[in-house]
Amino acid sequence: MSTRPSTPTRHLAPRFLQAKPRSLGEVAEYVGAGTLPPAVVCEVGWVNGLGAIRSLGRAGVRTIALDHRPWALGFRSRYALPLVAPDPLPDQDGFISFLLELAERLGRPAPIFPTHDEHLNALASRRDELGNRYFYPFPSWDVLEPLQSKRHQLETAEALGMATPETAHPRSLDEALGAAREIGYPLLVKPSENIVFKRIHKRQAFVCRTRAELEHAYRVTAEYEPMVQEFIQGGDECLWSLGTYISTAGEPLAVFSGRKLRQTAENMGSARVGEALWDDEVVESGLQLLQALAFHGIAQVEWKRDPRDGRLKLIEVNPRLWQWHTLTGACGADVTQTAYRDLVGLPVGFARTNNSGRRWAISLMSDGGFAVQRPPYVDGVIARDDPAPALVNAGRFLINPFRRGS
Repeated sequence: MSTRPSTPTRHLAPRFLQAKPRSLGEVAEYVGAGTLPPAVVCEVGWVNGLGAIRSLGRAGVRTIALDHRPWALGFRSRYALPLVAPDPLPDQDGFISFLLELAERLGRPAPIFPTHDEHLNALASRRDELGNRYFYPFPSWDVLEPLQSKRHQLETAEALGMATPETAHPRSLDEALGAAREIGYPLLVKPSENIVFKRIHKRQAFVCRTRAELEHAYRVTAEYEPMVQEFIQGGDECLWSLGTYISTAGEPLAVFSGRKLRQTAENMGSARVGEALWDDEVVESGLQLLQALAFHGIAQVEWKRDPRDGRLKLIEVNPRLWQWHTLTGACGADVTQTAYRDLVGLPVGFARTNNSGRRWAISLMSDGGFAVQRPPYVDGVIARDDPAPALVNAGRFLINPFRRGS
């Protein structure tokens, strides 16, 4: 896996829209005021982390929010104590040292929830150093490391007889061009090892409709184990997800089924609108795949239903909280709360989606987009009981067009 440092993060908000982070010296008093064990959420810049903070906070859990950026949206939540921590991608040692010091201030083990792969991989690969200071909603590194390879995910699914997009793993541009002739345009080019790639290039894949586009995409992804993959036709509504929390004993305790309705970019990107909708095949296939991967913890398994034959084809497994996970709570199967209760030893029973048709959306995007839904729906940012993040996001929405034009 490449370890090249990330490019510097551009601040998305002026100073008056940034939160004032707190200090490690305030941790003991903050968590001491709660009756439940505290929790930690890593990477709270956007709705992944904000949703986890709110889920825990509404359950009465004192939550520590970590991010390396003072403008992180989750820092504005009333449900968390915000702490600036080192970014684990260029400074993994600093991040682990910070967690060791934080653990001393917490005074007892705490569940720790990574929302992005940089933090997940740092936590898993350095778990021996962190020891029993934290509770982990993911497996050990010997399980997680191979799972983080998209190639390993696809090969495991194929061994189970599950459908996957036709995929090649070229080692040269000539091999990539040969694969394109076999698969046919349009096609996708994406890195199998995508953590550093996503941070640098701000994207997950390329849709290639011509040889020139393929040549460009291959050159950009060449050092990240590129895959040349069949492009599955159909809109965003064909993208289905299993969301789940599985105990260390291998028992699914929270199970959610839903589909995307809209993404940030055509044919790829993050969710803008999602819908809870139960599908037996999505759930059963996803759980079977996770079992074969020896996975336990929080995960999303994403499929695309091919409109040509109706078959589900594996897109990817995300072994952590995903962007629209807060919809699970609105549907009676909150993966964050379920994981927390199981990890700290509180009673927890099985829960599954009970509100099909309920939607989740980010109604106001800082890039200028709108995705307003007819109520009732769950908004990724707006919340009556936690208004500050929405106010800050609205400020960014208004200011960023002027900043981009400057």
